[in-house]
Order: sequence, then structure tokens, then C-alpha cells
Amino acid sequence: MTRRATAIVRTEHDDPERIARAIDPDNTDEMETTVDADDGAVVTRIDRESTSGLLSTVDDYVVNVDVAMQVVQHAEPTDTGPVSDTNPDTNNE
Repeated sequence: MTRRATAIVRTEHDDPERIARAIDPDNTDEMETTVDADDGAVVTRIDRESTSGLLSTVDDYVVNVDVAMQVVQHAEPTDTGPVSDTNPDTNNE
């Protein structure tokens, strides 16, 4: 009989869909991240062959969530005005 080690990590965020999308590319084949439709929590299931492998993967995952939260926080637009690649003060008309 093969034993497996499993962890389910639930975290709550202001924008759970964005966090889930940010961390999904770092997931291995042994991980699945979803957003709980009932409460909006980010839920990741990690399934490994050993407890030590599970511990290592959970540790990496927690770091990835922390980085994703920081990126999402800093990626929020601070100015909703029009975007331009030219400087209006230097028009050569």
C-alpha cells in the first residue's frame, strides 16, 4: 500500500482570483489551486509521496503566496488617467 501526504492550504485575500492566477504558474503537477466559490478563499491542495516532500512543497508554496500578495499590492494602478508614451510638454508642433 502506497501512502501519500496531503495538505490543503486556505488563504483569504482581497482579490483571490488574482492571487490564484499569480501562483498557479509555480504549481507542480502535484498541486491544484482553486478559488472557493462560497467564501472566496484561495485553496491549494498539495499531494506528495512523502511527508518531507510535502513539507518542502508547502514551504515553497507559502513563499510564493507571499510574493504574489506583494506583487498584486504593488501592481494596483495609482492613477486611472489616460496612458501615453509621449510627453505632452515636449510636443514639436
